[in-house]
Amino acid sequence: MEATAPPRKIQAALFICAYNAVRSPMAEAIARHYFGRSIYVQSAGVHKGDLDPLMLEAMNEIGVSVEKHRPRTIEELEEWEGLNFDVIITLSPDAHHQALDLTRSIAADVEYWPTPDPTLVEGNREQRLDAYRQARDMLVERILARLKPL
Repeated sequence: MEATAPPRKIQAALFICAYNAVRSPMAEAIARHYFGRSIYVQSAGVHKGDLDPLMLEAMNEIGVSVEKHRPRTIEELEEWEGLNFDVIITLSPDAHHQALDLTRSIAADVEYWPTPDPTLVEGNREQRLDAYRQARDMLVERILARLKPL
């Protein structure tokens, strides 16, 4: 019988998406909301974007503020803080490829959580907002399951 290592306690997590404007800021804010300072959390994007107003609204609905977040790229985060994370959680394909490149020079686990981009949904305002809610709720569920203390 092969022994498996017990899951490692996550002390620092980085969420990455394409623009650090919707999915990764949501994930960062959700993790901070539920885990406070017990886990160091940051987010970044492959590119730099602007915070999306529908994302802000979807997050405000659950009492989690993201208004103070300033989108940044992975390179900016690396310059300011370094990349000392236990786990890098990627939420889009391009972010996943970037994270795999990063882990050639840093020791961090990479997990891919495919999360649909709500900005791509067309329709009326409520239909579009529902896409943001779905992404938010998916992230809440996964973050609570994955980052909970052992």
